[in-house]
Amino acid sequence: MKKLREFTNKITDIQRAIALLNWDQETYMPKKGQGFRAQQIGTLSGLAHEIATSKAYEECLLELKDKQSLSAQDQRNVLLLLKDFEKAKKLPSEFVIRLSKTTSKAFHAWVEARQANDFKVYEEALTEMVNIQQEKAKIYGYEGHVYNALMDDYQPEATVDQIDKIFADVRKQLQPLIVKIAESKQVNDKFMYQHFGKDEQWNLGIALMKKLSYDMDAGRQDLAEHPFSTTFSPGDVRVTTRIDEQNFYDMLWSCMHECGHALYEQGLLEDQYGLPCGEAVSLGIHESQSRFYENNLGRSKAFWMHNYKDVLKAFPVQFNDVALNDFYQAINIVKPSLIRTDADELTYHFHIMIRYELEKMLIEGSLKVSDVRDAWNKKYKSYLNIDVPSDAKGVLQDIHWSHGGFGYFPTYSLGSFYAAQFETKMREDITEYDEKVGAGNYAEILHWLRKNIHEHGRFYSSEDLCKQATSEGLNFKYFMDYAEKKYGEIYSV
Repeated sequence: MKKLREFTNKITDIQRAIALLNWDQETYMPKKGQGFRAQQIGTLSGLAHEIATSKAYEECLLELKDKQSLSAQDQRNVLLLLKDFEKAKKLPSEFVIRLSKTTSKAFHAWVEARQANDFKVYEEALTEMVNIQQEKAKIYGYEGHVYNALMDDYQPEATVDQIDKIFADVRKQLQPLIVKIAESKQVNDKFMYQHFGKDEQWNLGIALMKKLSYDMDAGRQDLAEHPFSTTFSPGDVRVTTRIDEQNFYDMLWSCMHECGHALYEQGLLEDQYGLPCGEAVSLGIHESQSRFYENNLGRSKAFWMHNYKDVLKAFPVQFNDVALNDFYQAINIVKPSLIRTDADELTYHFHIMIRYELEKMLIEGSLKVSDVRDAWNKKYKSYLNIDVPSDAKGVLQDIHWSHGGFGYFPTYSLGSFYAAQFETKMREDITEYDEKVGAGNYAEILHWLRKNIHEHGRFYSSEDLCKQATSEGLNFKYFMDYAEKKYGEIYSV
């Protein structure tokens, strides 16, 4: 294993250097650095790919493949690395470098298009990205829908058939609940849209993350156009947020969401750095951590029984006449909205479904990039009864396509559904769960997640990890039970 670790550490070190360059270009890099940054990332991507597909690396893996003296963990590492190798070697180095450059170009075109509020500025770069993603899918090969090949990068073993069934449940079971809520008396959240100072919001967000055990000696927070988290090692996991001084929600949920991601990365085993058992199993499971901290915990009444006093301290004037229950209802308001990241936890899944359906059509070739804006706007009207007023608040709101993240979006919904199932089991395993949360004690929650999710890395598949943690595979029922109980009480439905 020593020789293998030399290979995997070298590959991972280069990949983490690429991640650092990507983090920098989304936070501090000057605009004129774009051209050379694309070249730098492309060069490093090519180097990592060359090592990850080299004959010497393959021979090392094959030599270890049938070694019975390896521990179960190392056997699993070798098996997964072989699978990764077989997939990686399908991609020529030339393609990897070209993909990297296409991604850098698309990202900067997206930023410019958002600033100009004009999808046309992004159209050419997005067309190039879609073309190269189609090419990538063909190189990988696939069974069933072509989109399966791309989704495998983010949610291994997931298929269009499976995701279609999940979204059919969303339409069949979740939609009626949303209709009932719409027919009920709406809660008031106007007090969430006042002036909230940038520094005060920033300090509150940092304080909340620290309470949740985000280790600031092993991470940091910065501002970015689109909030994200990134990791260079379990000892250096960084998050970003954005702050709107007229919208209290923006910073709050960005911090809570990205904190969940970061806690997962900080909980991975350090001695497995560079190996599959030191990596997150899938983005669906990763999203379960962020969605749990943002929604299941962060939007719970018990959480704010302890933390609302900090909100009042930070903004005594803005929340002077706002009782805890009014604040709790406001942060759980359910109403259709334009922006995915601002959406409530119920209508959110229709935002995801829109993107998923558009992605499938783009990759299969039934939708042209030039028609994406119109298709987007029509689906928002159909699913959420919303008229999209601008490109910046519509088709340009997400960064994912500019990063080449086709196949990523379904993992957001999967994350919410996993999170509800994990919380159900947590409540069985942790005595006086709500009382402990209400007292600001989250240690047992993090311990449960470390033991059942984080420390396993990729040892289990997503489905098997869910079975290990909860005794059954992913079941949409738990999300519906959670949603009906919580929102039934808030909206009296």
